[in-house]
Amino acid sequence: MSAALDPLLDGLDAQPPAVRSAFALVHRLALEGVADVVLAPGSRSAPLAYALAAAADLGHLTLHVRVDERAAGFLAVGLSRGAGPLVRGGVALPRPVAVVTTSGTAVANLHPAVLEAHHTGVPLVLLTADRPHELRGTGANQTTHQAGIFGPATRFAADVPAPDGRPGEVRDLLAVTARALAEAVGARSGHPGPVHLDLAYREPLVPVGLPGTPPDVALGGPTAPDPDLPGVRSVVVVPAAPAAVPTGVAPGDVTEPLGTPVGPIEMPVPGERTVVVAGDGAGPVARDLAEARGWPLLAEPSSGAAGGRHLVVGHPLVLGVDALVDDVEHVVVLGRPTLSRPVQRLLGRGDVAVTVVAPGSRPWPDAARNASTVLPVVPAGWLEPAPATGWAERWGTASAAAAAVIKAATDGARTDGPSVARAVAAAGAPDDLLVVGSSSPVRDLGLVLGLDGPGPRVLANRGLAGIDGTVSTALGAALATGRGHRRTRALLGDLTFLHDVGGLLRGPDEPHADLQLVVVNDDGGAIFAGLEPGALGESSEGERRTFERVFATPHGAHLAPLCAGYGVDHQLVQDVPSLRHALAAPSHGVQVLEVRIGRADRRREGLVLADDVRAAVRAGLSSGG
Repeated sequence: MSAALDPLLDGLDAQPPAVRSAFALVHRLALEGVADVVLAPGSRSAPLAYALAAAADLGHLTLHVRVDERAAGFLAVGLSRGAGPLVRGGVALPRPVAVVTTSGTAVANLHPAVLEAHHTGVPLVLLTADRPHELRGTGANQTTHQAGIFGPATRFAADVPAPDGRPGEVRDLLAVTARALAEAVGARSGHPGPVHLDLAYREPLVPVGLPGTPPDVALGGPTAPDPDLPGVRSVVVVPAAPAAVPTGVAPGDVTEPLGTPVGPIEMPVPGERTVVVAGDGAGPVARDLAEARGWPLLAEPSSGAAGGRHLVVGHPLVLGVDALVDDVEHVVVLGRPTLSRPVQRLLGRGDVAVTVVAPGSRPWPDAARNASTVLPVVPAGWLEPAPATGWAERWGTASAAAAAVIKAATDGARTDGPSVARAVAAAGAPDDLLVVGSSSPVRDLGLVLGLDGPGPRVLANRGLAGIDGTVSTALGAALATGRGHRRTRALLGDLTFLHDVGGLLRGPDEPHADLQLVVVNDDGGAIFAGLEPGALGESSEGERRTFERVFATPHGAHLAPLCAGYGVDHQLVQDVPSLRHALAAPSHGVQVLEVRIGRADRRREGLVLADDVRAAVRAGLSSGG
């Protein structure tokens, strides 16, 4: 225990049991590397709120306060994903972030963020205040069954009884906290994710020595050491699979797979006609594998692998060329593919061998249920350079042909989703961060990857691919990456923005964030135009009206007054050249750049682009022999 943390514990033996345990808990969180805590205010959580405020004042952690619990949860997701690793005993582990709520519906509002963290391996530490056990099931106000509310979405959950001053209860609390933190970061399992401590508290809930309470015992006053408080040693959890600490790691850098070494696995190298699929969170090893073997790389925006000589530009469209795809014999999957139906069709083919690389004990992705081999790491032998082949050249020709068509279609002459995505991606430096929303924006970005250089690192909530909490996630990422003086932007649709517009609400005393939010406003859900309802919606006037109402959901909302109400700068950008200018200009604080585009022709334009890409690929392959 660092001596610098001792002031947080001074005087605790004179405090009520709830306050005493809360301060000891917060002290241990800071000691174990929890640098950020998000608090949604409430009454039952008052002991934790006082402890967090005191810890923040002492500089032990950074406190973020949000009035909306759903926004708080996603802010924590962004903070964890944007932060650098936690290093313990020479091992790099993901950085845990804690979220604190009061009891009742406040806890349920965390569920979307918990599910996202569960599916993407984000170590959220959920600290939910609760009524004591004797009040549960009695009709007491703001009391429900909170213990286990998140079900299998947590790696660890404990129903912690209300402290009452019995000997040893603080040590018991710290022991269960140590277990929870180890599970959160995946120290033993290699499978990080959310953990939940449901913390019951009885009155009194506030420290003594504050205004309106007895002044003779003040928090922080000199007292004798309490033998029940934390000792000088913290619990050390030795990871089951240690790995060397990455060198030159900056906050937010992808360091996958964390806590997992490249083991001495010997497996035959797949044959020449192999492609690499890099889904969400695949990490740079997917690109390294493609580069070493000369295999085509089908990379999603948030894979952390999109780039290099073997990246296939516009691969969801290129996979529509049978003359190319029919020759695939093997697919190596890293990360979690979520975006492309053509990729899923390829992974489900009975004549294709599928090898999945899934580090740690986390579930392996195999939606098509066709995987033949599951490996914990990429075998070292697969990363040894191989000579160039005609296979690589053929896919390179296809990629170049697709890139030429997509470049011409997104050159800025037209203001549409892919053109906006290209402008935003091109504006980002490699050390910048781009948070991209689900639905159309992430797919538009996927089409233009590789057209204008490496671009920024891309982060997306692809755990469940929802639009929940994207503004808050972006703000959390901006707060984390801003410490490294990098620029953070977000690309999202209008419905995604409106769904979490409350995430813009920040108190005047909250940490400052620099974030540009590019909102592509087509007055509804354009994603459905490219799915089955979009085709049905063109069959008749009645079907069109039905499609508009229950799928496209136009809203007519004006974003500028909304932003003004939250005190956020708003600019309406008229076209792509104007957007490029706005993105190049310096910005300070949170800024919304709204780009209005049409939605009526989205389906038709998408089909035309797909046909043009496939025709160009076929022509290129034919002329290349």
